Parts: sequence; C-alpha cells; structure tokens
Amino acid sequence: MGAGAGAGAGAAGDGAARSDRILHLTERALWDEARASGSYEMSTRDRTLGDVGFIHCSLRHQLPAVAALLYGAEPARTDLVVLVIDVARLDVPVRYEPPVPGGEEFPHIYGPLPVAAVVGVETWPGA
Repeated sequence: MGAGAGAGAGAAGDGAARSDRILHLTERALWDEARASGSYEMSTRDRTLGDVGFIHCSLRHQLPAVAALLYGAEPARTDLVVLVIDVARLDVPVRYEPPVPGGEEFPHIYGPLPVAAVVGVETWPGA
C-alpha cells in the first residue's frame, strides 16, 4: 500500500462507507492521453487537478447521480468511461468529503492518479 493511501483513505468524515475501489467518470480521449503520459490529472469535466486541488471520484452507488450532474440525465455521449481505481495502489491521500456541509461524502484523490492504480475501465452508461 502506498504511504499516503492507507492514512488518507479514512481521513475525513465517518458517514460514507469506505471502499478499496473508487470510480472516476471521464472522457475516453482524456484517459487515452493519461495512459500515454503515465498519469491522469483531470479533476472533473473541464477542470484539472491543478484547478481544483483533488480528483473527484465516487462510489458505485453515487455514479449515476454524478453522471447526470456532469453530462445530463441520460448522456447521449458514447465516449465516457469509468476508471476503476485501486486505492491501495495510490501514493497520495484519499479523503471522503461532502460537497456541502452535512451532504453525502465522496472520495477525493489529493494528487495525480498513476495509470497503474487504474485496475479497470468500463464503458458508460452501462458500467
């Protein structure tokens, strides 16, 4: 396990169930670029890790709402993929934080996502 992952995985809040796998919805072209460079640094749609300070992720049950928020209720796009991330392969902290006080907590990766930490890529919708 990476030095930051174990300590960071449960760093914030007690409300969300922790998982050894977290998810990130992105565009296939962005993932392809990351595979070529070895690191993924997009936070969310049209915003980078540098812009936001962390990479937005979700748990499986949170993914439909995230997709609807970012791409519409039923995205007509065919270029979306879900990155399945193994938290144990990260060497940066993962913190569970709510978008608003008292809200549901979402996992956030506080640093670049190494391509080696992505253990699966699923198409969306249908993931």
